[in-house]
Amino acid sequence: MSPVTSAATPWMVLTGPAGAGKTTLGQEVAAKTQRPFIDLDAVADDYYAQAGWSIPRLRGRIAAVGRLAAEAEWESARAHAVACVIADHPDAVIGLGAGHTSYTTPGCLAAVRDALGRCRDVVRVVPSPDRQISLNVLRQRCTASKGNSWVIDGHDFLAHWLDDPGARALATRTIYINDDTPAQTAARLLIHTDLS
Repeated sequence: MSPVTSAATPWMVLTGPAGAGKTTLGQEVAAKTQRPFIDLDAVADDYYAQAGWSIPRLRGRIAAVGRLAAEAEWESARAHAVACVIADHPDAVIGLGAGHTSYTTPGCLAAVRDALGRCRDVVRVVPSPDRQISLNVLRQRCTASKGNSWVIDGHDFLAHWLDDPGARALATRTIYINDDTPAQTAARLLIHTDLS
């Protein structure tokens, strides 16, 4: 499942629930450090195809078995995409969509843990240290930006991603956005980052 990897790894990887602000923060950090920013959600189609999956296939499975079961079936393709993007983009700032760090299959979680374990800095991005505030902010942002509350077939995906202990354990540290602008959050993040 894992691609051939080089010794070089991404400079920083951002993880966290949908709506946490990973893409905006990643772009800000990349600009401040003069590194490329890679959003895995934007480049993952080829990686999914290598694992025999596609977004149309996922949609078909969602229609057939429901979102939660389809997400579980799709885990191996997501784990493959994480391993590939880590190998393919040394010295970049990478943003991983929420589903790329949340797994029910132990083997997939282990593969992602192995890939991210070679990265120097894996930062979990969360709105607040308070769970309910975070959940409220995430829900408002996702509903406003994409019209999606992420409560599907009775399952609260935002709460799942926020609470997932496996996803939390993949990070080397957490940063809370609070009420800061992306520029302010990036500045705080970089204070404790080796810029070499």
